[in-house]
Amino acid sequence: MKERKDGQTLSAMDQEPAKAGQDTENSHAKRWFYTFLGLQLGTLFFIILVMVVVDPYFHYHKPLSLISYRLYEERYINDGISRHFDYNAMITGSSMTQNFKTSEFDRLFGTKSVKEPFSGAGFEELSQNLDRALTYNKDLKTVLMCLDYNGLNREHDWKQYEDYPEYLYDDNLFNDVSYVLNKSILYRGCFNNLFLTLTGEESTTFDEYSAWGSAYGFSHIMQSYERKVEKVPMAEGLTEEEKERVMENMEKNIVPLLEKYPDTTFYFFYPPYSILYWDLLEKDGMIKSQLEAEEMVTDLLLSYDNVRLFSFFENTDLICNLDNYRDKEHYISDINSYLLEQMSRGGYEITAENQEEHMDFMRRFYLHFDYDAFVKEQSEEKD
Repeated sequence: MKERKDGQTLSAMDQEPAKAGQDTENSHAKRWFYTFLGLQLGTLFFIILVMVVVDPYFHYHKPLSLISYRLYEERYINDGISRHFDYNAMITGSSMTQNFKTSEFDRLFGTKSVKEPFSGAGFEELSQNLDRALTYNKDLKTVLMCLDYNGLNREHDWKQYEDYPEYLYDDNLFNDVSYVLNKSILYRGCFNNLFLTLTGEESTTFDEYSAWGSAYGFSHIMQSYERKVEKVPMAEGLTEEEKERVMENMEKNIVPLLEKYPDTTFYFFYPPYSILYWDLLEKDGMIKSQLEAEEMVTDLLLSYDNVRLFSFFENTDLICNLDNYRDKEHYISDINSYLLEQMSRGGYEITAENQEEHMDFMRRFYLHFDYDAFVKEQSEEKD
């Protein structure tokens, strides 16, 4: 028997109520713990279930017909589009492709297309995305891709954005926790899609996806153009190191696609930057170098039968009309429509037969254009 503090002893019967009370407390604690644990696990399971079913980035399946989807955040959603959508053509590239409309492309080219732009992308990123798309979709036979003119002479692995959702680009289910239990994706993706569905909103179309053409005013880009004062002497061309860099960029990123997928036709185009881009090149003494880089890339691409290549720099009315641009490179959506119309009927296509004539025009016009007079005239109009 136990002894009480006053020296008296407790009988077995006296101890039983205390023990019973302690057992009851333990039982309540266990019940509360398991209830709480069950609620937590149940909540997590429910969130995961909703995320997998709605799947705002199409990581697991194609869009469901009963749900409205908002297409946004290119680097999160494009791979899902590649793997799960039904298409036989793709528009891809940097921000130069964001204003393209797949409805126009399909009407002109007789395709069923998707659009996968990557703002600020280098050639390596675009190449890797295209390779995955072509691997997953054997029906992909037409690709429209811009070759950023200012990206020809970059390192082959150049990238503007280092932060990347790699968990969406592999087959590892364990790191999918970063997707299915991601608070930001849950609220901005999953719940937002459900809200759009409940309010009767339509899914984002590929015409609308990443398009910004109607979101800006284009009255006069001279208001934001900061022209360099000093002028660097014109370089005679690329250095040997630069030539190696240009070729490495192509041979590691573009050529493998052309050789690996010979049955796919690649429509490449040099996006038509404004004359202010050339003004910057003239100030930096880089026009001859830029033209040499173009010539090298063009020579290489035209050696492949599954390539069609376009350049719109001969359309000087387009290039010199600053109302067509948001800044010195980015053009309005009407220009995207114009580019599709031209490419569909072979306008401004570079071929082995006209390449020399094209390059002669480029040197004659852009090396001898009166940039000072043009900028002065545009500045006076702004004032």
